[in-house]
Amino acid sequence: MEHIGLFGGTFNPIHVGHLRAIQDVQNRFALDKCYLIPAALPPHKEPGDVVDAKYRLEMIRLAVSEYSDRLNSVIISDVELKRSGPSYTVDTVNHFKSILPYNSRLYFILGIDAFLEIDTWKSYSDLFYLTAFIVMARPRGVDTEGSFKWKVLEDYIKGKISGSYKFSISRSCFIHDEKQTIFFVDIDSVDISSTQIRNLIKKGRPIKLFVPKKVEDFIISKGLYV
Repeated sequence: MEHIGLFGGTFNPIHVGHLRAIQDVQNRFALDKCYLIPAALPPHKEPGDVVDAKYRLEMIRLAVSEYSDRLNSVIISDVELKRSGPSYTVDTVNHFKSILPYNSRLYFILGIDAFLEIDTWKSYSDLFYLTAFIVMARPRGVDTEGSFKWKVLEDYIKGKISGSYKFSISRSCFIHDEKQTIFFVDIDSVDISSTQIRNLIKKGRPIKLFVPKKVEDFIISKGLYV
C-alpha cells in the first residue's frame, strides 16, 4: 500500500513555509509520494489577487528543484489547471482516486485555517469518505494555546462534520467508524504567508528569507506582485 499526500493550494507564491511543511509531513507520515496541486481558480479567492496559473506553476517547479535534496518524491500536478471553472477539492480527490492504485492511502494536507472553513466547500461531507486529512498548525510553544487549538478543532469537527468523531490518544488523531481519520500536527515552519510576501514586494522590501532563490529571481524578472 502506498501512502500518498495531496497538498493543494493557490501557492501565490509558494514559499519556504510550504516546502518545510511538506518535508515535515513526509517524514512524519512516511509518505511515498506527495502531489503539489496548484489551483487554477480558487473559489475562495478574489481573481485579481492571484497571478496567472502558468507563473504559479513555474514558481512551484523552481522551488521543488531547489529543494530536491530535502523533498521525497514530490510530484507537481496541473490537474486543476487543465480543468475548466473553479477548482473544487472534491473533484481533485476523485481524480486521484481514479488514477492511483485502488489500495492507495490518501492524505489531504492543509492548514488549520483552511480546514476550519471546510464546511463552505463543495460537497465537503463527501471528502471525509474519500481521504484522510492532515491538518497543520504552527507551534507557538505555549501549552494553553496548544490546548486551545485542539479544543477549537474538536468542536468544529463534532459540530460541522460529525459528532461521532472521537479523539484517539494512542494515535493522536480523530477517528470515526465510517469516515476517514483526521490527523492534527504541529509544523515547525517559517511564520510567513503568501499574503505577507506579496505585501513585502509591494512595499519594495526583500523577500529572500521567505522564498527560494530561484523563485525570488523569477518574481523579479516577471515583475510579479508589484
